[in-house]
This record gives sequence, C-alpha cells and structure tokens, in this order.
Amino acid sequence: MNERADFLTSDDSVAATLTTPGVAQAFRDAVGHDPEGVFAAPGRVNLIGEHTDHNEGHVLPFAIDRHCRVAAGRRTDDVVTVRSAQEPGETVTTTLDALHRATGWSAYALGTVWALREAGLPGEDGWDLVVAGDVPLGSGLSSSAALECAVALAVADLTGSDLDRHTLARAGRRAENDVVGAPVGIMDQAASLLCRDGAALLLDCRTLEGQDVLLGLDEVGLVTLVVDTRVRHDLADGGYADRRAACVAAAEALGVPALRDATPDALDRLDGTLRRRARHVVTEEARVHRVVEHLRAGRPHEVGPELTASHASLRDDFEVSVPALDAVVDTALEHGALGARLVGGGFGGSALVLAPADAAPEIGEAVVRRAADDGHPEPVIREVHPAGGARREAWAPGGRH
Repeated sequence: MNERADFLTSDDSVAATLTTPGVAQAFRDAVGHDPEGVFAAPGRVNLIGEHTDHNEGHVLPFAIDRHCRVAAGRRTDDVVTVRSAQEPGETVTTTLDALHRATGWSAYALGTVWALREAGLPGEDGWDLVVAGDVPLGSGLSSSAALECAVALAVADLTGSDLDRHTLARAGRRAENDVVGAPVGIMDQAASLLCRDGAALLLDCRTLEGQDVLLGLDEVGLVTLVVDTRVRHDLADGGYADRRAACVAAAEALGVPALRDATPDALDRLDGTLRRRARHVVTEEARVHRVVEHLRAGRPHEVGPELTASHASLRDDFEVSVPALDAVVDTALEHGALGARLVGGGFGGSALVLAPADAAPEIGEAVVRRAADDGHPEPVIREVHPAGGARREAWAPGGRH
C-alpha cells in the first residue's frame, strides 16, 4: 500500500484507539458528538486461489481477527470528512460531488461512498467518518478492503439502505478500481463482508456465489501463521496491472471469456509469457477445488502440499514472488510446516504457513534467523484465526450538526 495506509497501524501503543470505545471517543473529540454507530470489517488471508479472482475463477479466503473500524455520523450538508483516529491532526474534507476525485489513503473511504451513491444509495447526507485499524499494512492482508467494507456497511446501514452485501462488495471494488486506480478483483471485499466464523469462503468470482467451507484446523492441532516479510508492495503499481493484462490477452488468444474457462490442453496454443501466466491460473483453479475436497473430507493436513505447489506456480509461472518470500517458504518447510505460499498480489507482503501448533515456535525462530542471514528485513509473524465478516459493533445516538 502507499499513502492510503496512513490511517492504519499495528503499534501496540495505540491499541486503545483501535477498540470500539476508542474510535467512538476519537469521533466525539473530532466532531463534538457521539457517532451514530461504529462498524468493523476484517482483513483477510487467502488460503488458496491467488490471481484467480480477476480471471473470474474461484478463491478460498477467510477473514482474520484483525479489523478496520469506522465511527460514522450523518451531516445536514453535503460535506464529507474522513479522519484517522491514529493521526488526529489530519482531516480530509470534500463534498458529495467531488468524492470521485479523492486522492491518497482517503480515496478508499471516499471512493466507497461515491460508488455506493452510484449504486443507488438513498439520501443527500454528508458524512463524518473516523477510522482506525490493526490490519497490517502492505502485507497482503487487505487493509484497504477492510476500510472500504467498514465504510460501506456504515453508510448503507445508517441510511437504511436495502443494498445487500454483494452490492457493498462491488462498491468497494469499484472504489479501488475507479478512484484509487488499482485493478483488483472482488475477492478481498467479498471475504471481508461475507465470511463466517471458523470457515473459509469458496467464492465464485464470476457469479459472486459463495459457500462456507469449515476449516477444522484447531480440531487437528494445526495453525495458520502469516509471516509479514516487511517488503512492501503496492497494487496500484505496474506489476499487478501487467499480470492482469497478460491474463486478458491469454484468454482472448484462447477464445474464452476468462481464463477460468481454459483447459490444460488449450495451453499448448500459447507461447512464452502468456503460456506461463495462463498455466498458473488454470492450475491454481484446480488447486482451489482440491483444497475444498480435502477440507470437506476432514483432511486439512493434505492442504499443505497444495499451498506449496501454489507458491511454486506463483514464483515460476506468474513471477510475483521475491527472495524474502521464497526464503520464508523454504525455511518454514524445512522446519516442519505442512505447506506455505505467498499471499496477496505478490511483489512483497506476506507468506501463509500451515503448520502443526507445536512446530510454530521453531518455524518462527528459523524464519527470523534466515531473514537476518539473507539481509532481509526482520519479519513479523502472526498467528491468525478465521473470523466473521463485517458487522455493526456499537450504536450511540448522536445529533447532527
């Protein structure tokens, strides 16, 4: 992420600000009255299905126990303000007519309000929004989608809108595509809004139909670690767009609507880079469905090799890995992990490690040693747990101004 991320932090020194009472108090301090509500949306980690979303394929993300919170209240004029509870001196102010011209980190919030209005959000109210969050930045855990979804739920809920969560997810994606300029798919917003406790979401990115898939990791003594390499990435830069354009070109060359419709045999009709890019998507789509079969059959241990195969494909065919990510994956596997792979768009960020709980400490220590030996930034290792989707957390009546 770039300057959009300034509203977030994972610094324990501001932990109180990240709570529902904390962000509500920040709203009172800034605006002068209680918010009408506080809304939370989680980040996500994608178990399997990387770069299949923008190819209209299937993904299997789960929401995590890290959130962005938004305290929101309506105004009686057409002004919209957005503030960070963690950076109280900064306020971005605009009007309803200028939402789509937002820049910087506020574009994720203001662009979402714009997209909801384009989708039929009722009313001409302005808004005061105060945000805070603990989804780590630039680490492939979708802090931007968490912000978009918290804002979307707040604005839809407080206007009494009947827009459903699928529409809210599309609004978040449109904000990122059309206002921010990052050509992302729908997975992150859908996961943040639709996931259930203890389950991943098998999402068809063409139809937005979703099915809950119970993970069952705790029952068999497995944990998921997210290793943030602290090598930062930005999906608004050229690497992601280049990969997406190659996928579109490959689908056109094969005469299919999207690469989800391509078969392994058809790949022989492509050459060079287009063949490698398409091969990743086709094989990754198959891996998603195999992982679902393993989980539904109560075989979560068998998910590990699919994760590792996904990383190899992302590294060699899609070419979005970096040495720090490869080192995490290799080291984790050497020290007892069942599987590991990069998560998110690539070019930095985090790796997901599936491991026996009793091996997690050794894996973490080894990963940190390897980073030091290789001259990479010291990674941050977090155990994450599947969480439910965006929710209204608190409501406190407050007057308009």
